[in-house]
Amino acid sequence: MKKITIVTGHYGSGKTNFSVNLAVKAAAEGKSVAIVDLDIVNPYFRTADFRSLFEQKGIKLIAPDFANSNLDIPSIQFDVEQLAASEDCLIIDVGGDDAGAVALGRYAEALSAYGNDIDMYYVINQRRYLTSTPEEVVALMYDIEAASRMKHTAIVNNTNLGCETTAAVVEASRGFAKETSAKTGLPVAFTVYPAECAELTDNPDAFAAEIYVRPVWD
Repeated sequence: MKKITIVTGHYGSGKTNFSVNLAVKAAAEGKSVAIVDLDIVNPYFRTADFRSLFEQKGIKLIAPDFANSNLDIPSIQFDVEQLAASEDCLIIDVGGDDAGAVALGRYAEALSAYGNDIDMYYVINQRRYLTSTPEEVVALMYDIEAASRMKHTAIVNNTNLGCETTAAVVEASRGFAKETSAKTGLPVAFTVYPAECAELTDNPDAFAAEIYVRPVWD
């Protein structure tokens, strides 16, 4: 991981679960980690829901004031320079679509100073509504970039069906991810598999992920 990792994507793409896995893996490697919950749009799937997990792993969490409350007006402030200087890894989980990316735009200038020390991942999920074709995900990606005033550096293929995801479901999405990569000129950094399925593939981009984020009705 680079110094700063920014994670964006469509609502329900699984970007928050991917962000949590990134943080946990980095902490397991002995790195100091801070994760910023910059999702001020969606109150249902939030990195702030994992406060106790992060405390156990020694991960620092920065979340909006309204996280897990009934406040109507979200507010978040964090010091990019201070966090980048004090932590080995800074992970920023951005709200879904271009609406969520507006909050990231506030920090675009400060983040630009880190140049090659930043990865900005665009998480895609072929099995989600409005992102089932490369054309749809590419259009949304450009909307996110315009709103955030930042450019993505790579794609994360996180195609899944929640708890029903199999290795076959993930493998079937590789053509979709490859075409998206060709249209954007961005590499596919990772293809995410459920942890129990990752051993079924020998692809070098395989990323084994635990399922931390679950539907509210579970």
